[in-house]
Amino acid sequence: MWGRFALAAQGRDADGALAIALDPARVARMRVTTMRRCGFSERKAEYVRDLARHFVSGRLAPHTWSVLDDEALIKALVDVKGIGRWTAEMFLMFHEVRADVLPVADIGLQNAMALHYNKGERMLPAQMRIHAQRWAPWRSVATWYLWRSLEPVPVQY
Repeated sequence: MWGRFALAAQGRDADGALAIALDPARVARMRVTTMRRCGFSERKAEYVRDLARHFVSGRLAPHTWSVLDDEALIKALVDVKGIGRWTAEMFLMFHEVRADVLPVADIGLQNAMALHYNKGERMLPAQMRIHAQRWAPWRSVATWYLWRSLEPVPVQY
């Protein structure tokens, strides 16, 4: 699917060679039918086009991300159709490598905190935040350890 999409979205440079990087402006202009032929559902195609439009308009500007605090970046990301808070938090943790993200809607984190801190009973998000205050400014790291505690055998990718 990625190969078909990349080929359809790349376009060609001035010499007629395939462009190396995807151009958000080109993706924003792609027809949903073209994206469907690549393997996208109609909804996912709309989401990807909206994401591209955010880059084209400057509403998402990667060069500013390092100076934005976590909540400001989450707010910018959830403005894109199809990106919710959990997705934005995962982006902050794994792409931006932000150290202090606590994704309270994550089922793995909920399960681990229930197991280790609440006798197996799920905690409310507010309770999770209160409990995790002691982990600041390393709540992402604590989350990684809690996830791992549920799967002590290393996952092979």
